[in-house]
Amino acid sequence: QVQLVESGGGLVQAGASLRLSCAASGRTFINSYAMGWFRQTPGKAREFVAAINWSGGRTEYADFVKGRFTISRDNGENTVFLQMNSLKPEDTAVYYCAAARSSGTVHSVGPYGYWGQGTQVTVSS
Repeated sequence: QVQLVESGGGLVQAGASLRLSCAASGRTFINSYAMGWFRQTPGKAREFVAAINWSGGRTEYADFVKGRFTISRDNGENTVFLQMNSLKPEDTAVYYCAAARSSGTVHSVGPYGYWGQGTQVTVSS
């Protein structure tokens, strides 16, 4: 079992930065999982934002965040991060951290077996 807890969300103005964290705990060490960040707004499906493989050597991003967001991980601290720069009002959403048993990066929702409770990010114009 893996438990995931996100933090770092908040209300910021357009152009600002936020750093989300996802702390993992449980019997299984996080370094055996691929990790991902997704986001969701009311009435819409959860969408992929970024993913990172177990070692941190491979990352994948949605086109709408390339060049602005960076995913990273610290396996020693069982934590995954999402650095979000140049935030836009359309980035407003609940952001979720997820873990998947995979050796690569995973950009679809299905393979992720563990999810956090989400953290709200609101970007004002």
